[in-house]
Amino acid sequence: MNASRPSVHPVEAPPPVATDAAAEIPMPRGRMKDIQGMPGTRGSLALRLSQFALSVVALCFMASTSDFPSVTAFRCLVAAAGLQSLWSFSLAIIDIYAILVKRSLRNSIIISIFTMGDGITSTLIFAAACASAGITVLIGNDLNDCGENHCSRFETATAMAFMSWFAVSPSFLLNFWTLASK
Repeated sequence: MNASRPSVHPVEAPPPVATDAAAEIPMPRGRMKDIQGMPGTRGSLALRLSQFALSVVALCFMASTSDFPSVTAFRCLVAAAGLQSLWSFSLAIIDIYAILVKRSLRNSIIISIFTMGDGITSTLIFAAACASAGITVLIGNDLNDCGENHCSRFETATAMAFMSWFAVSPSFLLNFWTLASK
């Protein structure tokens, strides 16, 4: 007995209707484009390398003096600059890897870690730079004791620490914005 079997044929979709109601339907939301400065982009790599370079310069200038261990604010600046340089260097390596393999670092756990690390290191480097600036002004202007101290090196290290903070701030804000927009 040969029974006929139904065959399924694809049905074409009807053409879109051009009405005002169709114009009000919102388009589906797409992924946000990578903004330069977000993790895994060339802008992020540039920020990380500048953070690293500036914090290493601050660390070297402050550590090159023999007077820095006697002042707590200067020791804090050395510690904060060391931590900042390690953090920035490690994230620069991650950015290089992401650029080379063309991967986007959009994982919320990774972004959370980057945001917390940037927030902590930026707060530390800013606090240490402010404390060092206060001691540098005290030594230079109030005590007029720059002849016996290395004021120019202290001032240079403090300025580099502030510039490192200025380089960390965009990284923190972009990571925080990426995290908040998910």
